Amino acid sequence: MDLDISWIFLGLPAAFLLGWVASRFDLRQLRMENRSNPKAYFKGLNHLLNEQQDQAIDAFIEAVQRDPDTSELHFALGNLFRRRGEYERAVRVHQHLLSRGDISQSDRERAQYDLAMDFVKAGILDRAETALRALLDTPLAAQALLALLSIYERARDWRQAAEVSRQLDLQQGQGQFDTRRAHYLCELAAQSKDNEQVHALLQEAVACAPLHARPRVALAQWMQAQGQTGQACDQLQQLASDLPSSLPLFAAQLAQLAPQVQRESAVLQLLQNGYQQLQSLDVLDALVALESHMGKADGRAHYAAHLQNHPSLIAASQWLAGAGLDPQQQPQVQRALDHAVKPLRRYRCAACGFEALHHFWQCPGCQAWDSYPPRRIEEL
Repeated sequence: MDLDISWIFLGLPAAFLLGWVASRFDLRQLRMENRSNPKAYFKGLNHLLNEQQDQAIDAFIEAVQRDPDTSELHFALGNLFRRRGEYERAVRVHQHLLSRGDISQSDRERAQYDLAMDFVKAGILDRAETALRALLDTPLAAQALLALLSIYERARDWRQAAEVSRQLDLQQGQGQFDTRRAHYLCELAAQSKDNEQVHALLQEAVACAPLHARPRVALAQWMQAQGQTGQACDQLQQLASDLPSSLPLFAAQLAQLAPQVQRESAVLQLLQNGYQQLQSLDVLDALVALESHMGKADGRAHYAAHLQNHPSLIAASQWLAGAGLDPQQQPQVQRALDHAVKPLRRYRCAACGFEALHHFWQCPGCQAWDSYPPRRIEEL
C-alpha cells in the first residue's frame, strides 16, 4: 500500500495543535495550584496575626495537603500545634519531617530540635534529652545545651546541670554561667551528707562566683555547724565588706556569731554602718539583738528613729512590743499588729511577683535565679 504523504502534512499541524493545547492546560493548572498555595499560606499568616490559631491551623493544613513537599509549612504547622498544646500532633509533624529523605541537613537538625521541644512541652523529659543530645555536634549545639540545662533544672539534676553549664561556657556568644553553676554546686552540697564533699562543693562554688552571696553564706553556715565559728565569722565579715547589699541575708547569723568569738564591737560597728547604708529592718533587728546581748540601750529607740524616716508598720510593731502597755491589752494589740505585718515581711520575686516568707535563691514560681531582692516587700 502506498503511503499518502498528504496525510503527514495534515497530521503534523494537528499533532502540534493538540500538544500546544495540552501544554496550555497543564500550565494553567500549574498556575492555579501555585496561586492557591500562597493564598492558603497568607490566609494562615493573617489568622496568626489576628491570634486566630484554630483558623491558622486549618489554613496551613490545607496548604500542606496541596504541597506536601514544603518543609516550611510543616515547621509552621508543628509549631502551631505545640503552642496550642496539641503535642501529639506536633510530634507527628516533626517525625514526618525527619522520616523524609529529601530535606536538607539543616532542616533535619531543625526538625530534631523542634521535636525535642515538643517532648519538653509534653513533659516527656527523657525523650527530649535523647533528642537534644543528638544535636550536640551540630550548629544547633548551643540551643540544645540551653534546652538541656532547662530540663536538668526542672528535674533538679544539679550534677548534670553543672556539667552542661561548663559546656555552655565554651560556646561562643552564650554568656557566662559561673553564677548559675555556683547555685547548682550549692544545691548539691545541700543534698550531700558527706562533710568532706560538702566542703569541697562549697569551695568550688565560691571559686565559681566569689562575689556572689549564696556560696559564701552557705560555707559560713557549714563552718558554724562544724564548730568553726571564728572562720564562719571571718567569712561573713568579709562578705559584708565585698558585697554590702547582701548584709540583710546574714545579719542575724553574724550577730549570733559575734559573742561566740568575742567580736561584739567589730560586728556592731559593721552592722551600724550597714544599717546607715541600707536602712534595712533585718540589719536593724540584728543590731538591736546584738546590743541587747551586750547590755546596751533599749532597742526601742532604734525603731523609733527608723520610724522618723520610714513609716514602717513592721518597725512600729517592733517598737510597740516593748512599750509596756496594759498587760491585758498588750497581747491583743500585738496579735493584731503581727497579723497585719505578716504580708509585709514577705519577699517578692522581681521576675514574676511570687511572694514568700523566706528568701529563695531560685523562685518557686518562675524558676528564675537571684530574682528575690534581699529586702522585704515593705522596704521595696
